[in-house]
Amino acid sequence: MGQNVTLKSVKEKIKDEIQLGKKGSIVLPSDFEIKYGVENTKKSLLRLTNEGFLERLARGIYLYPERDELLGVLYPDIETVAEEIAIRDNARIIPTGIQALNLLGMSTQVPLNAIFLTDGSPRTIRIGKRKIKFKKASPKNLAARGRLSGLAIQALKEIGKEKVTKEEIAKIKAQLKKEDPENIYQDMKLAPSWIADIFGDLLMYYYE
Repeated sequence: MGQNVTLKSVKEKIKDEIQLGKKGSIVLPSDFEIKYGVENTKKSLLRLTNEGFLERLARGIYLYPERDELLGVLYPDIETVAEEIAIRDNARIIPTGIQALNLLGMSTQVPLNAIFLTDGSPRTIRIGKRKIKFKKASPKNLAARGRLSGLAIQALKEIGKEKVTKEEIAKIKAQLKKEDPENIYQDMKLAPSWIADIFGDLLMYYYE
């Protein structure tokens, strides 16, 4: 009996703490495990989900949902969820393909299936109607120092050497001007030679 009372109070405490945050926030068990213990946290989050207070996105990942009368639950963007998973797993990730193009403002297409390179566990996670795929990659592919230069490498790989246009290269360079030149210099060493040449052209703009 006492154990049930304790669990109930833990559930209410966790609920109170979650309500202090913004609706639409990601909730992870690790947010509470040190304070309340692994088992109490697990059971409390499960009960809060069953009550409709939380939405379970994937194993060990919950949403404090923001709801719209017409649209229902408003899910966070895919990258936010992916980054939270990476933090939980102590892994590095980098967006690829259409996701990278979208984040650089080079495509308005929002991919239903977003692919991230990772040094963590490969897996596929469903978020509403969308999927996040974590694809195992070599350390070199995750070693980019700059966020924008890392995205630029992935975006250019997606377009391809033979298909990239002058306009697209100009857009990439415009984005890279927001990046630290030292990061661009370091990251061009990780890129295929044709992408390194584009980075090199931009560095000449800084140092000429």
